[in-house]
This record gives sequence, C-alpha cells and structure tokens, in this order.
Amino acid sequence: MSDIIKLLPANIANQIAAGEVIQRPASVVKELLENAIDAGAMAIDVNIKDAGKTLIQVVDNGNGMSPSDALFCFQRHATSKVSTAEDLFSLTTKGFRGEALASIAAIAHVEMKTRIASNDVGQAILIEGSEIKRKEDVVCPIGTSFEVKNLFYNVPARRNFLKRESTEFKHIQDEFDRIALAHPDLYLTLTHNGSEIYNLHPAVLRKRIVNIFGVNSNDRLVPIEESTEIVSLKGFILKPEHARKTRGAQFLFVNNRFFKSSFFNHAVTKAFDGLLKQGAFPGYFLYLSVDTQKIDVNVHPTKTEIKFEEEKFIYSILLSSIKQALGKYNIAPTLEFEQETSFDIPHTMRSKHTVEPTIHIDTGFNPFKTTSRPNSANSGTGKTKENITKGIEEQGFGSVDTSNSDWENFYTIEEESDNIKEGYPPINMDDTMENISTFIVKGSYIITPSKSGLMMIHVRRAIEQIVYSSIHRSFIIKPIDSQKLLFPLEREVSINEINLWNENSSILKQLGYHGEIKDNLLKVNSVPAVIQEESISNSLDEIFQGIGFKELEKGDIAHTLVLAIAKSAAMKKINMNTNESIQALINQLFQCENHTYSPRNKKIIETITLDEIQYKFK
Repeated sequence: MSDIIKLLPANIANQIAAGEVIQRPASVVKELLENAIDAGAMAIDVNIKDAGKTLIQVVDNGNGMSPSDALFCFQRHATSKVSTAEDLFSLTTKGFRGEALASIAAIAHVEMKTRIASNDVGQAILIEGSEIKRKEDVVCPIGTSFEVKNLFYNVPARRNFLKRESTEFKHIQDEFDRIALAHPDLYLTLTHNGSEIYNLHPAVLRKRIVNIFGVNSNDRLVPIEESTEIVSLKGFILKPEHARKTRGAQFLFVNNRFFKSSFFNHAVTKAFDGLLKQGAFPGYFLYLSVDTQKIDVNVHPTKTEIKFEEEKFIYSILLSSIKQALGKYNIAPTLEFEQETSFDIPHTMRSKHTVEPTIHIDTGFNPFKTTSRPNSANSGTGKTKENITKGIEEQGFGSVDTSNSDWENFYTIEEESDNIKEGYPPINMDDTMENISTFIVKGSYIITPSKSGLMMIHVRRAIEQIVYSSIHRSFIIKPIDSQKLLFPLEREVSINEINLWNENSSILKQLGYHGEIKDNLLKVNSVPAVIQEESISNSLDEIFQGIGFKELEKGDIAHTLVLAIAKSAAMKKINMNTNESIQALINQLFQCENHTYSPRNKKIIETITLDEIQYKFK
C-alpha cells in the first residue's frame, strides 16, 4: 500500500488556520487593534468600508517594524512575545500566537506600510493569498498601517456566510468598544463609509464610558473597587432601574483583556437579586487584575475564554463587592442597626405643633350600596330595643337595609391577576359585570363552555395574535394607523441603536413609528395606534432587542418588528365588563389563521374535556 499522508501546502494550511482565527471582518479589526496596542501605539485610526468586506484600514503610531520583521511577521507562528512554553503563563500582551497576520494574508489582499524611528524610510509590502506580490521602500510615518481588502476573496463559501452590512458592522463596533473600554488612555477613531462613528480622546474610565454610551449614562454608574491578595477589582455597575432586556452593556476585563464568563456573570446577577425587573439584565464594566501565573488565556483561538486558578474565590469577591457597592450608595435595601429607632421627622414639619387626630364617622355609609330606610322614631327614654338600635345607627352601623342582590355581590370574588410572569398588567373588571356564562379567571384567562367541555383562553396571548395577524396582513399594502403623541417621547440611544433606527427607518414609518435622532437622542413623535402610551418605551426596547442582537436576514426584520408591536399592544389595559366584549375578543381570535398559538409560539387555547371534569369528581 502506498503512502497516503502528506504535508499540506502552506497556502492551504494558512486558509485552514484562518478559519479558526478570522471568522468575519470584526475578527480582522480585533487582531489589528491588538497588534497596534502591543506595538506601543497611543493613537489608532480605524477606517471601514462596506462593513469590512471592501476595506479594513488600521493605522497606528506605534514602534513600527524593521524591514526583516516586516517580512517575517506574515509567517505562521512568527511572534516576538513567546520564546518558551513558560511564557504562556506570564503574558502581558494581547497577542502571542503569531497566527493573526498569516491568517489575514491567506484570505485577503493586504498592504502594509511600516517604519521604525531609527530608519528614514519604511517598508511597503503587498500580499495576496499568502503570496508576496510587491516589496519596496516607502516614505511613511513611524508606526504601521494595514489595508485589508477583498476579505475572503479566495474563500467564497465563507464570504457568502457573512450577514447583512449592519450586522457585520455591529460586530466590528463591538470589538472596537471592547478595546476602547480596556484602554481609555488611547486616542481612537472609527469611521464607516466616510461617516465618523467615534472620535475618542484619552480620558479617565468614567469619561470613556460616557463617550461611548452617551451623556446620560454618567448618572447611572455606581463605582466599585476592592483589593485582595487574589484579585483587585474596579469599575462600575449600572443602577438597577437602568437594567435592559438585552446583555449589551456587560463587560468583563482581566489585565485589560476582554473576556466572557457565564460563571462570573452569574455572580453579578446574583448580587442584584430582588432589584431587577423580570427579564432584565444588569449592566456592568468590571476590571479584574490577577497574577498572570494564575490565569490561562491560551484556551481559545479568539482569546475570549480564560481559565482562572482561583475562580471560586473571585466569584465570592465579585458577589460581595457588588452587594457592598449597592448598599453603600443606597441602592439596595439595608438594615441600619446602629440608627436611632425614633421617627425621622422632616425638617419642614419640626416647627409645627402636634395635633391629636380626630375620627369622623360617616353615618350614611353602606357597604352594600342600597337605598337608606327611614330611621325608627321612638321618643321613649328607656333602654328599649328601638333605643339601642338607634344608638348603634348613630355611630354609623346598621343605618340602612340590605337586599338579596347585595349579599350576592358581597360573595362575588374579583381577583387581581397573579400570573404576571410575562409582565402583563391585570385586566380591569367593572363592579357591574353581569352574570354571564363566560368568565374571567384571575384577570388573565377566559373560561367558556365548548362542545367537548370547557375552553380556556390566555387573554394577553390572544390579543398578541389578533394584533400580529391584523398588522401582518395590512402594513405591506398601506401604512398602519399611527397616533401622534401630544408630548414626544425622548430616549437616549447608543450608536448601535442609531444605526438600527436609520437603517430601518422606512419600514418603521410603515409600521407607524415616526421620529428623529439628534445628538444621541431619539425623539419619537408618532407610534402605532394599537400601542398605549405606557407601552411605548417597552415597544422600543422590544424593537432594538429584536433587530439589534440577532443576526436577521432582511426578510425576517418585518416579522420581528411586527412581533414587537403585537407584544407591546398586548400590554394595554383591557376592560371586559360584558359578555359582548368577551365574545368579541373570542370571535376576533378565531378569525386569525393561527388561533392556537401566539406569534411567539406559546399556547393560547387549552380545552378541558367533560371526561376530565368528571374524573375530578370520582
């Protein structure tokens, strides 16, 4: 049998390696930014075209490279940061494997210009698919400039898997944000298709966060700082009332390296127990300093997963430090055992005299809501039955008669909804609700007889399906009904949200949303008529969450937006006081093509058969 194992050609091996390191344009931005920082750059400019598919340009003022290093840096496993295996456990640099530039050069057209301070001229190198096409001397400033063009030009399958431009640029922006937050002392700019996204000057950490997330974020930050032999911790957490329904503002850094950890995230979330609304996620910017000998960053090609030798202790320190910060700034409820137990009297009331309270009795009060009867007149002065009754009546008791209907109403129980698990408000039911064969149970479920037994309908999900079906059928043909707000709703938005709003402005208008953005402030003037005022802010959260944190194709955006509107419309207050109003809702539900499940694939209708009912009474 002939030999069948052979060594892969260098260009094929580089393309395979690139598949692990370079997953999308954002991966290139991350690697080039990290290399610039390792080279000592204090200013880095990033210029993007077509979300990186056409051009990724990164220019830094770092140390630059010598002519020989400029050639050697494109070789696989060529690195200046690791000499022995032990060096892997004392890393202070961002990169160390020597795979990034080789991987990028294998799947793109790369032009690099670089110069060190001791040389009068620099080197320009052009590489296409790992093959050097040109090498020459060039006049350029100290530092390094990379231009990466036509990414994945020779790997068409990988290029076809790239998402729409807004999604890919969001990934680029995420990587840029992580670098910017890890190094607030650097001057950084980001430009996309000629539009300046960021122009960040060196600043303290708090100022850098504000520059990225908006001016209003300053008042939302709670500082945290703790120093132990195991870990030093600093940074900020967001106040609980500013928690979002997305995980956007969650940043963990160790030794100025961004990383992801569900274990440490659980510690942060646990510290907020009892302070967050259901479905909300706490925001945080936490910076850990740990001995490099006690962490391993070499566990994943993208270096976002890190192993900690003492992770359980760090978990406990995170948990206690955040709880302490929340208590220190009066955000979490605390018990003060040393405080005087007397009442704290407001300053404005301390000069006022204390007045003994008086009790007023309404002698005409009747809890049964019926007409009053004439008082029994009795002029006798003895303690007769009539005198005793009259004395009781004068104190506000028993001064009116009751009827049979009063007692029936007295035993009618109207319960507030307790299935608020989905964040729905209770349904209002009038005291005059008539005796009907269809009932509202616990403010959220309709129970009505059916041929086979009893049919139960989840009211909020039914409304969600009705609104979704109605809008989905009509908005393509004509804009849905919109209501103009008396006072425009103003909301601070991030750069990502600004891009999402502008990119989808035409379909948002078709769905009833009209607004404008100025200086990171979204001013909404009109919203869909099906949404009540108290649900407007929630609908915007649903929109940004739906289209901003999922990789959606263009055809799925409309479905996601309509779903967000339907869910918000189901939050409105509902009055179903008559059999007619309940029946109208049931009729509308059964006119929907799908009346069994909601648009979010949750059950709307459940039937209890007569056999099941009879079984209960065996």
